[in-house]
Amino acid sequence: MTSGPRPGPLLVLLLVLAPPGSEEACPSVCLCVSDTVSCSSSGLTKLPLALPSFSTTLDLSHNYFTWLYPGSFQQMPRLENLRMAHNQMASLGQEVFRNASGLRHLDLSSNWLRLVEQHYFQGLWRLEELLLFNNKIAQVEDGALSGLSSLKKAYFSINEISSFPFSSIRDHSHPFLAMLDLSSNRMSRLPWEDVKALPGLAQRGLYLHNNSLICDCSMYSIFWHWNLRGYEPVREFADEHTCTIDGSPRAALRFLRRTRFFRNCTVEKAISLPVTVYLSHVVVTDGARVRLDCKTSLRSPALSFRWLSPSMGPITETAFNDTLVDLLPNGTLDIRAARVNDSGLYVCTAADAKRALNATREVNVTVLLPGPESFNTGFTTLTGCAITLVGILAYLFMTPCRCGCRCCRHPRSPAVSIATYDPDALTLASVLSHPVTEQHRMQTNRRVAFMDDGLTDWDPES
Repeated sequence: MTSGPRPGPLLVLLLVLAPPGSEEACPSVCLCVSDTVSCSSSGLTKLPLALPSFSTTLDLSHNYFTWLYPGSFQQMPRLENLRMAHNQMASLGQEVFRNASGLRHLDLSSNWLRLVEQHYFQGLWRLEELLLFNNKIAQVEDGALSGLSSLKKAYFSINEISSFPFSSIRDHSHPFLAMLDLSSNRMSRLPWEDVKALPGLAQRGLYLHNNSLICDCSMYSIFWHWNLRGYEPVREFADEHTCTIDGSPRAALRFLRRTRFFRNCTVEKAISLPVTVYLSHVVVTDGARVRLDCKTSLRSPALSFRWLSPSMGPITETAFNDTLVDLLPNGTLDIRAARVNDSGLYVCTAADAKRALNATREVNVTVLLPGPESFNTGFTTLTGCAITLVGILAYLFMTPCRCGCRCCRHPRSPAVSIATYDPDALTLASVLSHPVTEQHRMQTNRRVAFMDDGLTDWDPES
């Protein structure tokens, strides 16, 4: 009986990686591995007729798609990642993503899209990441992002957008939106009231650099607060935030660097401005000197400081005078000799009266009593070993010999055969089987002890 040819290792690997029930054939122009189908750079102008239904990732990037028919992906119910970057898509038809509500990542970047219509992303309530950068988008219709309640990141940069529906983004509609990239577009006047009403998480991740914003106080007030809060889009792209005076591109101003132009603007005071709270822990011994700094997120040269101590109560520079405690002009609290009852939470408040801002720093101080000196166990052990080793060497090499080394050899006892020493055969019974004198017993025990130390080739006659 003859057996057929065995499957090759590549076929065996694909069979192992393929999930159960994945008997669908992979299109010849695609590569199918596990639950991923890659048809990238295959010269496609339309979808292959049969795509594996078990796939969760489909890569159609770098092809020549110009349109998608309704329900293009309804035969792929497990699809989560769709990549269609670098194609020639100018628009999306009705119900393209019908029955594809499982999509979480959609990449339509580097296409030819000109308008984002309301129906484009209907039903994609699980979508978390939407990439539309590097298109030719000039407008995003109201409601285009409606229903995307799971959206976390949306990229619209490098387009021609002049207006954006900020009013459609609210806490209840987009609670997870943490990045909205609108940089490198053509926005000049924005509805700043709608921008101010964006959820705090969305404002923290709103990128507006490299636009043609017109310089005005409303615009400056928004960025002034974002800059004060230390938002990353403002801090990382400070030089790319420019505005134009009277709409003239030649009169561009880096308004985050040159604020003199806006000195006549009335900036709304941020009474409830969130600030950074620094936490730290200090452990000292009783009687030691402690200096607690008051570093906060405020960076104004005209700050006033106030400490709250668990043992001394409020401490201010003007109202506190103690020979053991000083409040320095920079807000540092100098405790010359800390005591055990000084332990606890110290809270410093830095206030900027001009901008009606304040920030706090908390320091947890623990003062310990000095304990009894303890021996260093490791050092003590090492010292003991060294002393023991010196004693052994002194015993071996410095034992006095009255008649010289040769005359101090003891004669071999005829009753004990030490010359034929066998460490495997030597037992307590064999030693006791020979009658020996007390002197010979001491000599034998001494020689056997040396042999146990590793001198197995020692010859008593040498």
